[in-house]
Amino acid sequence: MVQNLRSVLSLLIGMAFLMLGSGALTTLISLRMGDAGFSSTTLGWIMAAYFLGVSLGAIYTHRLIAGIGHIRAFAAFGSVMSAAALAHPFWIDPWFWAGLRFIQSFCLVGMYMCTESWLNEKTENRFRGEMLAVYQVTIFLFQGGAQFLLNLPDETGFGLFILTSVLVSLAVVPIVMTRVPAPQLPKPVRLNLRELYRISPTGMFGSAVAGALLGAIYGLGPLFAQQVGLNLAETTRFMGAVIIGGLLLQWPIGKFSDRIDRRIVILVISLATFIVCLTIMNKTAANGFGLLGLGMLFGGISFALYPVCVAYTNDYAEPDQIVPVSAGLLVAYGIGASLGPLGSSWLMDLVGPGGLFLFCGLITLAFAILTGFRMLKREALPVDEQTDFQPVPRTSPMVSELDPRAEPEAGPEVEPD
Repeated sequence: MVQNLRSVLSLLIGMAFLMLGSGALTTLISLRMGDAGFSSTTLGWIMAAYFLGVSLGAIYTHRLIAGIGHIRAFAAFGSVMSAAALAHPFWIDPWFWAGLRFIQSFCLVGMYMCTESWLNEKTENRFRGEMLAVYQVTIFLFQGGAQFLLNLPDETGFGLFILTSVLVSLAVVPIVMTRVPAPQLPKPVRLNLRELYRISPTGMFGSAVAGALLGAIYGLGPLFAQQVGLNLAETTRFMGAVIIGGLLLQWPIGKFSDRIDRRIVILVISLATFIVCLTIMNKTAANGFGLLGLGMLFGGISFALYPVCVAYTNDYAEPDQIVPVSAGLLVAYGIGASLGPLGSSWLMDLVGPGGLFLFCGLITLAFAILTGFRMLKREALPVDEQTDFQPVPRTSPMVSELDPRAEPEAGPEVEPD
């Protein structure tokens, strides 16, 4: 495993810089839009454009990488993303920023895909699970740590945008200087989304709900913190707590789901998220460090929903279906993530900052009811027939290639029917 890590160290360093830049930029944009007086709905549309870029990037960046190669593609994506980050302060306009966010997310997925195909190529089959865990820790740890960069002084209004641009540019350096041979992208396979629904309606809708939750909190979380009266330092701590919390609880919750009917765990996650959302809306309970702790608890519980839904769906999939099924669930996640900022921003304009967690609570309650209904319609799979839980980042279809549950020769899904 150590030898495997050494061979991909430059890739992980590049990803760390990328997460620092992109993680800080998402929160920075939300805060600057709030400072400029734009409505929650306007910010919701900007964030929806970001996740639309994620969905389309998962389909089309594969073709560009296959055409020009991994190193050139990574450098091109990184350069465009860095330029887009730098362009924000020149014109504070919602349509302009929405376009920039779309470009950034499209490029980000392409960079994920380049990195993940490299990791897949250089990781021995017996170490895929460990490598996937290291990769996920890198993403969450540096994305969470990026929030605290926003506390740096920026009197001109340009400084933090310049910093995020610099970090994204630095992410390119370890990749273009790596001596690791570029891998061959496997040919894409088609996924019939009706077949995915047939395999597991619960997994498919759960992935969409998970996307809506994370799209809402990433896009509107900083604005929520700003509107409830938190200062900049408190806002960055709140967002950092949400993201780091998401890292801490995924593994224990997922491994527990290996021991019982996973739908029970999915039901508990949904109901627990609903309760946490109601508690955060209670101004008496959610103040100071109380809000910080609740934010970490929200991230820890809600971020576990997607990988548990992936594991549940894979319980019913054949080994050669796991890669396309996981990629299809990522598409469902992207659709939910595009809709989440729209619904939550509308409720925030309607009822105030608490509308963010009202939205999150309502959709998780609705999903809990759906899960309960599905438990009545379908018998539980015996525990000894379930696949082992594996935390899966929500990055690109290529990440499913690292999943040790999948057959190595299977290709990633990037062209859904």
